[in-house]
Amino acid sequence: MGGGGGAAEILPRTRPALDSTLVSRPRPLSGFPEYTPEQRVVEQHVLDRLRETFELHGFASIETRAVEPLDRLAKQGEIDKEVYAVQRLHADPDAKAELGLHFDLTVPFARYVLENSHQLAFPFRRYQIQKVWRGERPQEGRFREFTQADIDIVDNTTLAAHHDVELPLVTLHALERLYADLGLPPVLMRVNNRRLVQGFYAGLDITDTAAVLRQVDKLDKIGRDKVAELLTEQQGLTPTQTRACLELAEISTGDGSFVERVRALKVSDPELDAGLELLAAVVETARRHVPGRLVADLKIARGLDYYTGTVYETELVGFEGWGSVASGGRYDSLASDGKTTYPGVGLSIGVTRLLAPLFAGGLLTASRAVPTAVLVAVDDEESREAAIAVAEQLRGRGIATEVAPKADKYGKQIRYADRRRIPYVWFGAPPHSEVKDIRTGEQLPADPARWGPDPADLRPAVRGPADQQPV
Repeated sequence: MGGGGGAAEILPRTRPALDSTLVSRPRPLSGFPEYTPEQRVVEQHVLDRLRETFELHGFASIETRAVEPLDRLAKQGEIDKEVYAVQRLHADPDAKAELGLHFDLTVPFARYVLENSHQLAFPFRRYQIQKVWRGERPQEGRFREFTQADIDIVDNTTLAAHHDVELPLVTLHALERLYADLGLPPVLMRVNNRRLVQGFYAGLDITDTAAVLRQVDKLDKIGRDKVAELLTEQQGLTPTQTRACLELAEISTGDGSFVERVRALKVSDPELDAGLELLAAVVETARRHVPGRLVADLKIARGLDYYTGTVYETELVGFEGWGSVASGGRYDSLASDGKTTYPGVGLSIGVTRLLAPLFAGGLLTASRAVPTAVLVAVDDEESREAAIAVAEQLRGRGIATEVAPKADKYGKQIRYADRRRIPYVWFGAPPHSEVKDIRTGEQLPADPARWGPDPADLRPAVRGPADQQPV
């Protein structure tokens, strides 16, 4: 500070120059969906229902970090082209990225179990709802960023076989509850067992079972003839081996009758026997508890290499072209610290994939895009404090309320509420306050300490496709 009686110099505040890219309208990034407020209401409704169902079955919530070491991600199946690498902008240009965004929630969960095994109670039941990222080409039903809802049961050393039956029942319960709630089409879960298929291939003297599995998994996409060509020309199978693999893959039943159909193919192996027994238990239990929602489908393989037993894929009936909306399986050796192995079984619901066709078809909407149930009108700016006091009383009783942004004429304030689909407008302060239902025009005296909206108006409602009635 200088001497003298003069005022200190004040430097003008400078404004940063606007980036030219921010001036023009930005182009959307393909594969990274962003929802409108109305769609977010629907998504949150769906996620809440999933959370409730998972917790009803005793699953605890966890959240893991978004990044994992690249070397760990790259070990899990054929996903090297799907991982987004993460690196600091000002990192050494010659340095290689060491971290990647997780492409699913199973790999980070396995790492989480290893790091926290000393404080987890086994068998550990967890659910996890988070974003995941995959660097694949965006197309219908496939995204680069999307939300998954996973449930897993993991144990130390051994995991009981009955959990292979429990997981699909929990997942189907969640989806059935969701679709009964929203009035949407049902789902169909298709189940197979890796031990069954690999034992069958071993009985045929096929050595590279993983490669054959990947080819057979393409049956629905490219057809029997093309798969047969791939098996003979690329995998070196004989015509007899190829025919047997295709006959197995074409078996699908809603009960345990698939066992005899497999036996009729005259192939034997101990792993085949074990797989048949395990899969029959899953199918028969599901037939009793959720009839018509689960079938044995012996072409299901799942693309990731860590699955070792039962595998699951689930379609939205009527939208089969969108692929599986829930998938997973048993993994007996995904997590291990060298001394203890932590086997598990898990299923993942692709929330974004589930919602995408429903949003595109206008099958799910919300009664309003905002949580606000009441708009408190403002007579003039001098009375805004009184309006705020009314709003605070209503909020204190759990009623979502906002105060009008301008002290316009009442007609304009009502139109503002109508544009936002806010059902009620509040006028005045006690003891001279009234509330108006702007849909019916009914206006009655009201006390903010006691009045409440119709229960159906308290929060935005999700509307299903049948008659767009709120659920």
